[in-house]
Order: sequence, then structure tokens, then C-alpha cells
Amino acid sequence: MSVVATRYEHIVLDERGVPIIAGTTMKVTQLVLEHMAYGWSPEELHFQHPYLTMGQIHSALAYYWDHKEEMDRVIEEDLARVEKIQHRVKRPQRLLERLKAKGFLQ
Repeated sequence: MSVVATRYEHIVLDERGVPIIAGTTMKVTQLVLEHMAYGWSPEELHFQHPYLTMGQIHSALAYYWDHKEEMDRVIEEDLARVEKIQHRVKRPQRLLERLKAKGFLQ
């Protein structure tokens, strides 16, 4: 995996240009989403991810705030992709339920 350094000490771009925390596989967006969804402080993020240093966490949050518009767009695209997948997964579930109701499956 090739990575590109950024001006943020603990943030690199992977081969697809996705910002990740150096030395890990954690995307900056993943940490930011946890911060947003749960209201976790940097200290709580560290408690939840003890393998990350406080420097790595603060660097990821700084990267987000400095690239907020772009990062928010990526987050929205990722959430839309998840929604699509969930929709596709629900359809086969309904099919299974119908087949069971007709006695074709147990």
C-alpha cells in the first residue's frame, strides 16, 4: 500500500487519496463519524481506540476541520452507498420470507 504524506503529522493519504491515520487502517472519516454520532471528546475517542495517540486523534480532527466541505461530501456519499446496500439486502430478505410462507423453505 503506497501512502502520501500530508502536512498533518499523523495523517497520510492512501493509494485512493483517502486520508487515514498513519500506521493504522482507520480513515479520518471513521473517527469523525464517531465524534459526531456519539458526541465523543478526543479523550473518549482515545478510550475507545487506545491504540491511537492523542496526537493522532487531534491531527485527524484538525484535518477534518481544515477539509470540512470535502470530508462532509465523502461522508454523505459513503452513507448513501450504505443505504443502497441496505436496500438491496432487504429485498432478498423479503423473498426468503415469502418462500418460507409458501413452504418452500424451512
